[in-house]
Amino acid sequence: MSDLAKTFAKTKLSSLPQELPLTEDPEREDDSSSASSMSSTGTVVPTPSQRPAPAIRWSDYFAYEYYLEHQSPDASHAKFHVYLTPPSSAKAPLLVLHHGAGSSALSFALFAKELHRLLPEAGILAVEARDHGSVVWGPEGHVDNDLSIDVLSQDLIDMLQLTQKKMQWQELPTIVLIGHSLGGAVVTNAANKGLLGNKLLGFAVLDVVEGSAMDALKHMQAYLASRPKTFPSLDAAIEWHIRSRTLRNPQSARASVPSLLLQTPEGRWAWRTELSSTEAYWENWFSGMSAKFLGGKGAKLLLLAGPDRLDKELMIGQMQGKFQLQVFPAAGHFLQEDQPDKTAEVVVEFVKRNDRSTLILPPKVSDLLAQGKKV
Repeated sequence: MSDLAKTFAKTKLSSLPQELPLTEDPEREDDSSSASSMSSTGTVVPTPSQRPAPAIRWSDYFAYEYYLEHQSPDASHAKFHVYLTPPSSAKAPLLVLHHGAGSSALSFALFAKELHRLLPEAGILAVEARDHGSVVWGPEGHVDNDLSIDVLSQDLIDMLQLTQKKMQWQELPTIVLIGHSLGGAVVTNAANKGLLGNKLLGFAVLDVVEGSAMDALKHMQAYLASRPKTFPSLDAAIEWHIRSRTLRNPQSARASVPSLLLQTPEGRWAWRTELSSTEAYWENWFSGMSAKFLGGKGAKLLLLAGPDRLDKELMIGQMQGKFQLQVFPAAGHFLQEDQPDKTAEVVVEFVKRNDRSTLILPPKVSDLLAQGKKV
């Protein structure tokens, strides 16, 4: 998030390509678990005057798409939208991906494909927050877009538990949480609160730290006011993301941008999530994040697009060896989209190094004595 306010002002439109063609729309694919196409998002978005972008090939990146129903004791109701590639065994870890503000699960599309190539036994679950593809209704039937950090963290846990129920897993796999921008704040908060107990192997935060995020918030409304409100076509929306250098990977832009938009009755394409209306939550998302990150249970990985983003608290923690730090200077804010292969390589190495299931421990002395062996 700290990079967004900078990218728009630095854009030189004339120096970039004039056309970025969209890939041909594939036929829609169904599975018995869900509507399994972006068209079914129409049942989730509460505004009937808008319709989602045409189906895209999410199945190139994930095995399943689910809409998970959840009824709370207080009579609130949720329909959570997730993509899943299940782990190959009960011992394999599950990597849980949470997107940033205004983004979607498909911002992890190319990254997830690389993860699966490098670590095929692991599962991958990409979730979407409320007002970003998932919808929660309050007891009286109104849409509840409470985006406070504790609520988003609980939504994440609910989606994990609903996935477990859907897949009929006896227990949750070992979990690695991975969050970009706002998603980084969500997974950090969940780890700090111990919401997953000993199931949490570790967590990774992508390009967000408290200091630079809080500084960037001062400029966010100006940035949001400067970007287009609507686009005449999906091609134009994808082209703008590349021209403005919001995204630097055209392949990822073609995979993720359509999921960010809804078509209006006039035929134009508008943002699915109105970010300017979420301002009341911005400080809540990032305030105290550095302390939460350092105090969270499990192994810690911080991936940044520039070393200047580290605040003082994290600099001290990094020098003390409290977390792993990796910098991708050639990437923008959406580093998992700009450099999905390199990002995946670092995450996979992090998972392998910290996966307890791969450790071979020596036998206990008491067990050897019980077997009559000398020690």
